[in-house]
Amino acid sequence: MTGMTPVALVLVLAAAAAHATWNLLVKRAGGGAAFVWLSGWVSAALYAPLAAAVVLWQRPHWGWIQWAFIAGTVGFHVLYFLLLQGAYALGELSLVYPLARGTGPLLSAAAAIAWFGERPTPIGAVGIALIGAGVIMLAGSPASARVPRARHAVAYALAIGVVIAAYTLWDKRAVTALAIPPILYEWSGDLGRAIVLTPLAWARWPGVRALWAAHRAEVIGTGVLSPLAYILVLTALVFTPVSYVAPAREVSILIGTFMGARLLEEEDARRRLIAAAAMFVGLAALVL
Repeated sequence: MTGMTPVALVLVLAAAAAHATWNLLVKRAGGGAAFVWLSGWVSAALYAPLAAAVVLWQRPHWGWIQWAFIAGTVGFHVLYFLLLQGAYALGELSLVYPLARGTGPLLSAAAAIAWFGERPTPIGAVGIALIGAGVIMLAGSPASARVPRARHAVAYALAIGVVIAAYTLWDKRAVTALAIPPILYEWSGDLGRAIVLTPLAWARWPGVRALWAAHRAEVIGTGVLSPLAYILVLTALVFTPVSYVAPAREVSILIGTFMGARLLEEEDARRRLIAAAAMFVGLAALVL
């Protein structure tokens, strides 16, 4: 198995920057189910012309199995977004983001090796291990989990990691074995998420309107960047093994941690710099 190609690396790094940015926007806005619903409809509306162009150009085949995978990704992502809102309501960006983003890809990479028969090269395996070590260092001291709110945030983040691992493997099959175009697949998931949460949003309509009035920029930014980040990842997954893409995309942890330190005034820079160095070396190993 060859290493990650330069094209895949560019896609993954761009996705990492977009992902860290929209997570910062969610944290700033305070999140909640209303935020998930609003950003879902923004995503569905903005990316509809692109999805329609893909349908007209590629004319993909749609059978029951494709619809089943779309239904599955809708379920995974509704759960993911709701857990994320709960985590950010309780914990800081520098605690939740590394745990959630680090646990998921390492689990998905391990599962891809165990179940799909993917075998990274020895230097690729070292890269995965270094990224994992960096994730652990960025996650912070275990003592922070003794604070009740932080402990609950850790539980949310670990649950998010499991969901990330599950939908990464699920979506890998959708865009490779079933050949569902990544743009169309992501758009269908965003639309499905918005539809599923509509009854909940309707029941809390005053809160939805208040959130839109106060955090319109954050909602729109998330609606643009969240699908973009995942479309880039799905595109990389079409021609790159999960065991490379999943850990490499976690360079977003570095970006998110930097944003937390600079924009949200979170500290402990020395430990994060050491972790950053380990993750960059790991990323370089994956490229090689």
